[in-house]
Amino acid sequence: MLQRTTMPASDPDGSPVICVTGLRGFPHVMGGVESHCEELLPRIKALWPGHRSVVLGRAPYLPEPAGEHRGVEIIGIPCPRSKHLEAVVSTLLAVFAARRRGAGLIHIHAIGPALMAPVARLLGLKVIVTHHGADYNRAKWGVLARSALRAGEWLALTFADRIIAVSPSLASQLKHSFPKRSQAIAYIPNGTSELPDDADPALVLERLGIADDEFVLAVARLVPEKGLHDLIEAYERSNCRAKLVIAGSADHESDYARDLLARASDRIIFAGVQSRATLKRLYERCALFVMPSYHEGLPIAALEAASCGARVLLSDIPANLDIGLDAANYFPVGDVAALTERLDADCANFQVDAETVRERFSWDRAAEDTLKVYRDALMRGRPARRPSTRPRIVEG
Repeated sequence: MLQRTTMPASDPDGSPVICVTGLRGFPHVMGGVESHCEELLPRIKALWPGHRSVVLGRAPYLPEPAGEHRGVEIIGIPCPRSKHLEAVVSTLLAVFAARRRGAGLIHIHAIGPALMAPVARLLGLKVIVTHHGADYNRAKWGVLARSALRAGEWLALTFADRIIAVSPSLASQLKHSFPKRSQAIAYIPNGTSELPDDADPALVLERLGIADDEFVLAVARLVPEKGLHDLIEAYERSNCRAKLVIAGSADHESDYARDLLARASDRIIFAGVQSRATLKRLYERCALFVMPSYHEGLPIAALEAASCGARVLLSDIPANLDIGLDAANYFPVGDVAALTERLDADCANFQVDAETVRERFSWDRAAEDTLKVYRDALMRGRPARRPSTRPRIVEG
């Protein structure tokens, strides 16, 4: 029997090309989207070795203009290092770069970069958008930026072939707000990671000045929506004897970040950006992991801390509640008095079942589900082939 099949766009050697953008890049680049892609894309490449996976990141954050990590190509797209311009400019250039590279599909991460979804469609690309959270709720954005982010969400839900939401509450919200696109929305959560095991625990703790001390740990960028100002205020009010270690930095200089750093002391330690191997040791060693955020997608740092066996205390925003911990592991967001009370409590009250968290949130399963979305987008609704292109004939 003769079967007519059509093939997705490919590069000259016949390998299908999928480009990914909206992120700065990886490895060793701070950010939830960056960690998400670093875990997900190599797994997809392993499941489908025959395709080319190309990350079109942001050149200012990458050590080299081109590189490779676990089978994934990483290309730096020139762009300004600006919190208002870099995402849109780099994504616009990435869309044209994807078209030049012969990509059949572009996967855009986050709703700011999703402003470019209609441009990608006009160029004939299949478009997947992963919605990592309602970024227009972030405290750092003004009215214009919030409006642009809302527009990005609308354009993603209007022009993307498929939309991935990283948390169930976000997926439900999108289906409610965009009922006509509900069948195009897939819930695929972040996973827990097997973090590198190559950092010496004693050296990590000694380098940070906490070799013999108990410590409370937070891992976050120094931006208002992460709620670190609440954590520091609650810590200073409390009778907690453990030190407070905050791992992370700011993407861009800001008065907020400078004000936080000015509160450093011998008991409040700003550790800066740390490798994932170092974070593993901190998760394993901390007396308590605290995430006081006002806004998250599905927080990878919390998932990693829980999977490493840390005791966990989170603000009660929907994305944190989506992790499904016991009620004792949550406190009212923005309630400094309640957080102070929790810091004075026995940390054993905040123990979690690490194995349950690992079972519920799997990067391997996320990779399988994302690959299904890719294949569905590539195989459905393709435009008619040019008359000069002969169909492939397969004997069967």
